[in-house]
Amino acid sequence: MRELRTLPKAHLHLHLTGSARLATIRELADQYGVSLPVALVNEEFGWADGDRDWSDFQSRYDAARHTIRSERDVRRIIREAVEDDAAEGSGWLELQVDPSSYERHFGGLDQAVEIMADACQEAARAVGIGVGLVLAVSWGSSPERAEHVAGVAARYAHRGIVGFGLSNDERLGEPGTFVSASRIARDAGLLVVPHSGYYTDHFHVRRCVELLGASRIGHGITAVASPETLEILAQRQVTMEICPTSYLPLGVLFSLEEVPVAAFARAGVSVALGADDPLIVGTRLVGQYEILRAVQGFKDQALANLARQSVRASTAPAKVAERLLAGIDAWAQ
Repeated sequence: MRELRTLPKAHLHLHLTGSARLATIRELADQYGVSLPVALVNEEFGWADGDRDWSDFQSRYDAARHTIRSERDVRRIIREAVEDDAAEGSGWLELQVDPSSYERHFGGLDQAVEIMADACQEAARAVGIGVGLVLAVSWGSSPERAEHVAGVAARYAHRGIVGFGLSNDERLGEPGTFVSASRIARDAGLLVVPHSGYYTDHFHVRRCVELLGASRIGHGITAVASPETLEILAQRQVTMEICPTSYLPLGVLFSLEEVPVAAFARAGVSVALGADDPLIVGTRLVGQYEILRAVQGFKDQALANLARQSVRASTAPAKVAERLLAGIDAWAQ
């Protein structure tokens, strides 16, 4: 079997806080006097059966986010995320962040985005891989707030902002609320990449495509229940960002065998594997590929095809994409 760390790939589903190294979060927590949940202190990546709900995940995530307070912290988190991805064969990384979580530390939304965009480009130059930034709002946001963030994303499109996302628990909102914000992003040449189909049903996924013009869907696993939705996804060439280790902890799926990568493939729907929040779930990008190999029996050619799909669904410049695709072909020979 070929070494998966040497397989060139793109990473399209990674949250900024969730990308952080646990050692870094612990260090920052000590520095700022932040009390971390026992699960983070003890490196516990599972949930008890009675605690498998979004609030438990969110409490861990929020505690980690509260340790990131300065420009130096942000630059460190981003630099380490890029280094970790490069070590796993990623030639292109798209980090997603809700800048609203950090603007109070930097004097405003534009200032926070300016720092993050610069940090991504600085890390890209230092490490030698491409990096894009996706600005997101919560599904619970107002349409006005979403339009504001989408407008900021549009203004910084020339500075490495590549997409507009909707994150957090998708049960908090409906796609129709974000039509205007998504249009602002699309008009600026940005991808619209909402989370959907984690808790919500296939119709929510479908509306993200039809109403928002989504190019990719974060997770979207419930779409496999509807042949009609699968047909729309295939026809419109919408890629699903599947993160195998994100579903068992919260009881969305009950075994790794259920992760529907093969089902999407049979329907002609592309999949890009992502790590989502390795700080919380404990597995980075290569581990997601390893799961498909070990648990679902994916052979090297099938894994190479997933890597190709990740590159094709990315916002990587043509020359970068061509280089990565050539590297995948060489790996698979």
